[in-house]
Amino acid sequence: MIQRKRLFCCIAFFGLCVLSGFSQTKTFRVLAFYSTNVEQDHVDFAVQAISFFQAAAERDHFTFKATTNWNDLNSTTLKDYQVVLWLNEFPSTQAQRKAFADYMEHGGAWMGFHVAGWMESRETWPWFAGFLGAMFCGNSWPPMPATLIVDDQDHPATRGLPKSFVSPDNEWYSWQPSPRNNPNIKVLITLAPSNYPLGFKDTLSGGDVPVTWTNKKYKMIYTNMGHGAKILNDETQNRFFENALLWLGGRD
Repeated sequence: MIQRKRLFCCIAFFGLCVLSGFSQTKTFRVLAFYSTNVEQDHVDFAVQAISFFQAAAERDHFTFKATTNWNDLNSTTLKDYQVVLWLNEFPSTQAQRKAFADYMEHGGAWMGFHVAGWMESRETWPWFAGFLGAMFCGNSWPPMPATLIVDDQDHPATRGLPKSFVSPDNEWYSWQPSPRNNPNIKVLITLAPSNYPLGFKDTLSGGDVPVTWTNKKYKMIYTNMGHGAKILNDETQNRFFENALLWLGGRD
């Protein structure tokens, strides 16, 4: 009887190990959208980001594809992907916008970088304004490094990050209204007050400036990083990018 119990315990333990290993290696598919006819600093970021996420796909065992064809933002294509990235632009047609909104409303996942969160007004795309939870208000210029505060070190995207770190040269956006005022938004990273005044030609002089957040109604992350060729030069920040994508892909 004792031997049977030991055998049962061993089998059960082995099964749990297998299930745990499976959950850690759950595969998923990522489709990244970018453009080559936009601001050169945004193109430079996209090119480096594609290389970074391709390497991450090999390390972490997921599928990564990048395309400049924004018309692939349609229901037929999106059903084959669990995560969508916008590296340096955003959809421009009603058909693309509707397909993306349907995708997110039915369980899709998204990560947007920098200019992906820019809109002239809420009327441009009301659904996305609510989804993002904020509106672009101003920016710093020229691109400069900044100290960032990690508001939530327990979120899967920021787990393992220090309480603060220096992010490489970037153009930093401010928001009005602030995403922090939205009850559906969880701010993950914020500009540290020690940065102010930030910029020379265009200056952020103070206030609460969230940098990265998630809308808790969706599986999404927006981050302000994404301007220029230096964004992916910091190991801590790179860890956040990779963590965020794995979380969006279902690897908590």
